[in-house]
Amino acid sequence: MSRQEAFEQYNKALRLGQKYYKDSVLHGRYPYPQVLDEILTDDSMTAGQMDMGLVEIPMEQIVGTKTAGRRTAFAGNFMPLLSQDSEFAGKWMELCAAHLGDEGIREPIRCFEYLGWFYVQEGNKRVSVLRSYNAPTIPGKVTRIIPAWSEDREVRLYYEFMQSYPFTKLYRVRFTRPGSFLKLQTALGFEADHVWTEEERQRFESRFTYFRAAFKKLKGDELPITAADALLVWLKVYTFEELRTMSTAELQKSLAALWADVEVLAQPDPVAVTTDPDVPEEQGKEKNVLTRLFKAVFPARLNVAFVSESRPEDSDWARAHYLGRQYLEAVMGEKVLIQAFDGVGAGAEADAAMETAIENGTQVIFTTTPPLIAACRKAAAKHPEVRILNCSAAMPYTGVRTYYSKIYEGKFITGAIAGAMSPDGQIGYVASNPIFGVPAAINAFALGARLTNPRARIRLCWSCVEEDPMAVLRQEGVDLISNRDIPTPDRVREPWGLCQVRPGGVLRPIASPYWHWGHFYEKLVRSILSGSWDALSTKDSKQAVSYWWGMKSQTVGVLLSQELPAGLRQLVEILRKGVADGSIVPFQRPIRDQAGNLRSDGGYWFSPEEILHMDWLCDCVEGEIPGFDQLLPMSRSIVRLQGVYRDAIPPEKEATLL
Repeated sequence: MSRQEAFEQYNKALRLGQKYYKDSVLHGRYPYPQVLDEILTDDSMTAGQMDMGLVEIPMEQIVGTKTAGRRTAFAGNFMPLLSQDSEFAGKWMELCAAHLGDEGIREPIRCFEYLGWFYVQEGNKRVSVLRSYNAPTIPGKVTRIIPAWSEDREVRLYYEFMQSYPFTKLYRVRFTRPGSFLKLQTALGFEADHVWTEEERQRFESRFTYFRAAFKKLKGDELPITAADALLVWLKVYTFEELRTMSTAELQKSLAALWADVEVLAQPDPVAVTTDPDVPEEQGKEKNVLTRLFKAVFPARLNVAFVSESRPEDSDWARAHYLGRQYLEAVMGEKVLIQAFDGVGAGAEADAAMETAIENGTQVIFTTTPPLIAACRKAAAKHPEVRILNCSAAMPYTGVRTYYSKIYEGKFITGAIAGAMSPDGQIGYVASNPIFGVPAAINAFALGARLTNPRARIRLCWSCVEEDPMAVLRQEGVDLISNRDIPTPDRVREPWGLCQVRPGGVLRPIASPYWHWGHFYEKLVRSILSGSWDALSTKDSKQAVSYWWGMKSQTVGVLLSQELPAGLRQLVEILRKGVADGSIVPFQRPIRDQAGNLRSDGGYWFSPEEILHMDWLCDCVEGEIPGFDQLLPMSRSIVRLQGVYRDAIPPEKEATLL
């Protein structure tokens, strides 16, 4: 390489350095490389050092120098700032000539790594020269400085990274969510403790570089997340094998289809929970003048499909939704055309059913169980024009809206009945699975019982563990037990709801919350016909939408036994009206949890998100939320999808993909 070529390269790098410096000053950013010695000002900030040996350092993660010497010779992007006739420039040009000559830049730099970022001790000019040629990496002898442990999010994520590094040897892959490295191992089909071979690492890095280019093309670098975060979102819909075979255009198109879900990761509250229906109050009438003016814009008829894992005759849950769609058809008449796909499972058959529905002109698809979320996401990515909903809660996917019911409102009322009927205040409760909304239902029941009986204590058992909960409660002499709720009021199964244990162990049903999905389906369809659906889909919104409706929308009701005394019936009616109109709020009262922490002084207003994500129990509840390893195998799949601690559950390994 000639001296003139090196001189021209230096001038090019100098212009880049000067531009970076001026932009930084203009926008109030520090214009020089960071200095590690100025960051670590106290020995208490570190917990020791570790020699990492020779590492192929990602160039983009070199952000500064170890000491302040020569700091002003470089801009923050490591491009030079000194003039062409300086001694510094002469040495830079010599290295530049060596880089492209026969000799090359061979000697590794020396640097320190702290929290995943690198600070050069020796070799600043080598970094500068190679970066001017857009070299992706540079070899370096690295000393890791371990930060002192703290609850700071960045430190917690870094400690997780340190645990994964011996297995992956990956520095370029950085996450902003706890548990992500384990999810990556799982998505690639590896056991948690699998040590990557050099070949596996090279294959992954090659494809990751390919994916990251698509991420950058969509301006992902402007988001407070990483390309690795986005990759995990992508891998929930596509496979790593597809990443290896897709063209650049196909990859970018597939990522663009999921981009709203990627953007959700950047939100502190990824799911917007809507608790009130926003539809015309009377059938066939629009709510306001604006809707009447633009009536022609909205569809006059909807083609609606229902997709269910099970058949109505085989599953009470499926039957409840079957009755819901019958109700929808009855009240909406010619305004809806309904297709039904029952008993399709949650795999390829569900994918095929949704594709068939869309080919038949479906505009709205309701899927009735959480495991169908995977099929929903695939269909949403391919057909963004179709409105797709899944009966689940707290799923952070913008292309699929979720819906569930505030069953805790009904539990609050049955708890009040139990408290009034219990002479000693000892009441049993059988919970299903530790999923979103269940702790809220337990707590609401307990607060309802305390409303009518200040001495009430709730003995909690679970049907998702080995022991027989009803047998346990009977042996303990509990004579009032809240058992599983009835799915529909027309199909009562014994024993259901709140039961009284009579002599001989006979269970007498007293009251039970139930779902009326027909009311939800009717109001949701009307919201589409009236344009309310689109009001929740503005460009500025970066949240997924979750419908969580209760008594106000009539999605939740309470069925009472004919034997319930007239006084309690009157109490139930008062509570039902109060909960529906908002004058009675189950959680707006003094509440302490089992650890004695004050959760509310009586004036605190819990948000819908706080109620839905409750993972604690009131102090009058005896029992605890079971851990994942305590669950029966049949319960583990739903808890993986909807569990209150789902993010802490080790993911299941897929087939090996690398």
